[in-house]
Formats: sequence, structure tokens, C-alpha cells
Amino acid sequence: MSQQKLETPAELFHYQVRSALTMEHHSLEALDELRSAAKDAKITKLFTHHATETREQIDTLEQVFALLEVDPSTAPSPATTGIKNQASSLLEKVDAKLRDRVALMSALGNEHFEISAYEGLILEARALGAGEAADLLQQNLDQETHTSEELRSALQELLS
Repeated sequence: MSQQKLETPAELFHYQVRSALTMEHHSLEALDELRSAAKDAKITKLFTHHATETREQIDTLEQVFALLEVDPSTAPSPATTGIKNQASSLLEKVDAKLRDRVALMSALGNEHFEISAYEGLILEARALGAGEAADLLQQNLDQETHTSEELRSALQELLS
């Protein structure tokens, strides 16, 4: 479908769900790198917990695919590719004492993108009459919002 023009709202929605799956896979990859880069044990634990939640979110997206009767596959997610690359680039440039700060700020930026992606997907799912899919996507949004709050709190504590 990546070469095919998206012509209906359903095709667009399916593509966006596929892109969300890529987004979560990128997040999981980035979390491994951020966890490795982090020096503080509390921050490392936070990234480990978030990786577990991200795996759950991938499973939830696969449930959405099943409800939509669409093969679970991925589509490009250039935004999360960029966010992941930005984090890697910064981690290479900063002194070790700044790694926790960069890791938290990078993860927070990624969470904000994921939150907006899920908000849009939920609105689209409801517009298409896919209420069960919207409810599953809401679970992911709730986790992303909670994680964003945890990251923000950890960053605020680090900066104090």
C-alpha cells in the first residue's frame, strides 16, 4: 500500500495505524539507547518500565489491526525517525554528566508526538464508526500521557 494512493478515509486511517506501529517500534529502539545512556538508576528504571509499556502498546495496536481486519504491518514514520536520530546525535555530543538530561528531554519529545498521534487516531476511529478500535487506542493514549507526566517529573527533579 505504500506506493498506492490513499483514496478513502478508511485507507488513510489504516495507513496511520500502520505508521503508529512503526512509531512504537522506533520508540522501543530509542528506549534501549536512552536506557543505556542514562546514568541515574531511577531514570534507567523509568526507561525499562516504559519499554514494557511500549511492548503492550504494540500488542494493543495489533488488536486494532485484528478489529479492522487489516494485516498488521508498518508504514513509514518520518517524525519518529527524526526524533530518534536527534536523540542519538545529542547523546554523541554531550558530556557524560548531561546524558540523563538529554535522555529525559528526548523521551519527553517523543511522548508528546505519540500523544498527538493517538489523539488524531482516536478521532478518526470514532468518525469511521470503529468505537472498539478507538477504545483500544485510548488505552495507549492514557499510557503515553502517564509516561509523559513521569518523564516531566523526573526531568524537573533532575533540573532542580
